[in-house]
Formats: sequence, C-alpha cells, structure tokens
Amino acid sequence: MLRYLAAAMLALLPLAAQAQTEQQTLVDRSTLVVQEMLSDNNASEARNLMKKAKGVMVCPRIFKAGFFVGGEGGGCVLVGHNANGGWSAPAFYSMASGSFGLQIGVQDAEMILIVLTDKGLQALLDSQFKFGADASVAVASIGAGVAGATTAALRADIVSFAQARGLFAGISLEGSLLSNKSDWDGAYYGQPMGAQQIVIGMQGQNAGAEPLKEMLGRFAQ
Repeated sequence: MLRYLAAAMLALLPLAAQAQTEQQTLVDRSTLVVQEMLSDNNASEARNLMKKAKGVMVCPRIFKAGFFVGGEGGGCVLVGHNANGGWSAPAFYSMASGSFGLQIGVQDAEMILIVLTDKGLQALLDSQFKFGADASVAVASIGAGVAGATTAALRADIVSFAQARGLFAGISLEGSLLSNKSDWDGAYYGQPMGAQQIVIGMQGQNAGAEPLKEMLGRFAQ
C-alpha cells in the first residue's frame, strides 16, 4: 500500500513543478512590468501614489478582447503593503470581462492597480469581485500628462495605471471580474493558503517572490 502511495506522489511531482513554473513566470513578468512602468519619467503620478499604497495588483498583459493574461496560464498578482513598509508575497488572480475595452486603439497593454484604501484592498481580496458592481468602491484611471489626475486619484480606493505599447493610456475596468486562483496559491506556497493569509497576514513564503517585493519597495519610498 505504501509503495503505491509513494508511486502516486512521485507521479504528481512533475505536475507540481510545472504549476510552480507557470506561477513563477507570472511573478517574474510582474516584476519587470513594475520596473518598466514605474521607472518611466512620465509615471510621476503613479510613483507618488505608491507611497500611500495599501497594496498593488500587477497584470503583465491585458488583451482588448477582455482576457487578462501574464506568464503562461494567465493572471495577475496581488501584493499587500503594511504600515511598516513591508510587502507581502503575491496572491494569484485571474481577471476577465466581456465588455472590456482600451480607450485607445491598441490590442494589448500592461497594468498596475494601486490600492489606496483598506476598503479597496478588501474588495480585491474577495474570491470574486466585479468592478463597477460595488458603488462604495471608487476606481479611477490615470495616464501620463493628465491634468489633475493625482488629485482625482486620491479620492479613489483603487487607481489603474496602464501602458500600451510604450504609451500610457486610460483603461475601463467596468464589468471586469476578478477571481482568486486559490489552487495556484496553494501550489506556489506548498500548502493551502487563502489570499487574506498571504496579502494581509504575510504568511506566504517563496524565495521566487523576493525580487518583486524588492522592486515594489524601491518605488514606495
């Protein structure tokens, strides 16, 4: 019996390794997006908001058709920021919308969601959250060179900041559905772990997430 159990566990190891590879690819691409977007000279509004962030969601690639994909398998990562300046490891999410559209005529983009309030962070932590469905959660979109963008954004719970083919652009998130990928969380951290534990409790431990945490810290000082 033990021999069969051991054989079954060994058979699952390649699947676990593949899952972690997909997740790590998404984390690595998210790190590059943070570096590229927030180091841009035109990203001053976003950098100012990062200092006040309660958390950040990064989506490495957004398609106009409404599917948010990053890495291999698709998704976004949500990272929490505590009062001491520390960043959590990422929780994994997928986001999609049938009515999604870019405000400029491009096919894909990269996006960072800067979460400015605890209410906004709790909304994103829900297992499923639909943008625009909860009137109490204000979501703003800013782009480079938009007069008063920072002032308007400071009244929001969540601010989206997107870059499309080297240009900053406004993005409509209305109707987009955000869902936690709990199976990815469990596989990445080697045990069942909820998004609250990872983002708020900061219990997730994976060395592969350190570069992302360090990059976010660089722009939140």
